[in-house]
Amino acid sequence: MSSKKIELDHKDMVHDSAIDYYGKRLATASSDSTVKITSIGGASAPSQLLATLTGHYGPVWRVGWAHPKYGSILASCGYDGRVIVWKESTTGQWSQAHVFGNHKSSVNSIAWAPYELGLSLACGSSDGTISVMSMRPDGGWDAATIERAHPVGVTAVSWAPAAALGSMVGSDQLVHKLVSGGFDSVVKVWEFVNGGWKLESSLVSDMHTECVRDVSWAPVLGLAKSTIASASQDGKVVIWTKGKGGGDKWEGKVMRDFEAPVWRVSWSLTGDMLSVAAGEGDITLWKEASDGQWESLWTKGSDEPQQQETEQAAAEVAAQ
Repeated sequence: MSSKKIELDHKDMVHDSAIDYYGKRLATASSDSTVKITSIGGASAPSQLLATLTGHYGPVWRVGWAHPKYGSILASCGYDGRVIVWKESTTGQWSQAHVFGNHKSSVNSIAWAPYELGLSLACGSSDGTISVMSMRPDGGWDAATIERAHPVGVTAVSWAPAAALGSMVGSDQLVHKLVSGGFDSVVKVWEFVNGGWKLESSLVSDMHTECVRDVSWAPVLGLAKSTIASASQDGKVVIWTKGKGGGDKWEGKVMRDFEAPVWRVSWSLTGDMLSVAAGEGDITLWKEASDGQWESLWTKGSDEPQQQETEQAAAEVAAQ
């Protein structure tokens, strides 16, 4: 698997990175209080710093690109409790389109909703709440709040796919659901019903014994089950499934104990492969076999020749 090294101009630790929809630009978040946007370039073309965005007053934890249907828009969150939505003009200049400062402490995670649901951003904070910011047709923003979502702090949020289970492209049946993880070691599923966010399921188990570092809801296009991956400080990645014979109850299964903190999990666009970042920079790629066991497809640093399927899967995961 080929790789490209990109030199970043940050002055401190980088906490997050996100590639845009077209795979051309990389946004990074750092403890130096800035967000930087860098062109990735080609195999031989050098990367280039395009913009440095300032507006946070402390470490920036996460960045995320909105769907290009809404223009060139990026969101960031940080230790200062602020969530900033950035917009690029036609001349390439970036400005703050909206600053959301309602959280009382660090905002640890942000996630854009599927584009079918409109321009909406979920935010999880150490103050225990989840907020969902949605842009109105007039360009203003509304905010809905889930109070005491995880009373000791929210660490991660992820949206469910907008398509209902078993539906195909073009279906008008849309799903408004979120999954969250917290310092309480619990994974929770939320649903927007009757004008407000309600708790659908609290996935309490003894499989996670320390805080949940990340959650990721897998794409479900055409499938008859929902799948969520959760990653924990305790080293375990748990796969939660619902439907397809399991009824309406979420069932959890430990995919693997990495014996080191697991920081991030991310699904491929097809929803059948999972990338895992754990420990001191260990990145692995996994696929579920027909017998339900998970097989390792790729490990960062492996010199073994990789199959085309693996290369495509890694590219899909990187593009998310």
